[in-house]
Amino acid sequence: MDDSSSLVVEKNIVDHVDTSDDVSTVVEKKEASDLDQLKAFDSTQKQDYIPKTSQETVGKLTQGLLDHFLPEAVKAKTSLEELTSNQEILLETIQHENAKFLDCHPMGSLTETMTKARQYRARLLDVKKDMAALHEKSAKLKKRALKLQQQKQKEALQKEQQRERELERERQLMAKPARKH
Repeated sequence: MDDSSSLVVEKNIVDHVDTSDDVSTVVEKKEASDLDQLKAFDSTQKQDYIPKTSQETVGKLTQGLLDHFLPEAVKAKTSLEELTSNQEILLETIQHENAKFLDCHPMGSLTETMTKARQYRARLLDVKKDMAALHEKSAKLKKRALKLQQQKQKEALQKEQQRERELERERQLMAKPARKH
């Protein structure tokens, strides 16, 4: 295809492009025009044909493409900027909180204190268990001591009674002086 015919194709495309057309309509018109031009050439020329476009056509197609995608791209950019801003705020907050934890040395001593508290609690429970066992043993010993005391008192009473009986018997066995009549 020579330069004059490519100018005709470009002019036809430009004629079909209206500023109110969206990109898809412009592309469809251009494709239809290109197909019409291709039908005019023989098979050898079709293989070598690459349509040339004018700066005006490229500009209008570019503008249509930008008009179609630019609002969404602007929205996406705004959303990304907002997200980036929020992430920076969040990152700063997290760093501030981490600094608080790092500056908090009592946290280490708190962990140590909690470990000691667990150990002391275990010791306390052992002492409490030992005290309960000792209390139980002491109660048994008191009971046994009371029984032994009662038994000794009983034995002492029995001995005392036995001795009184023996003394009574000895008195009875002793010679009694005869009475004068």
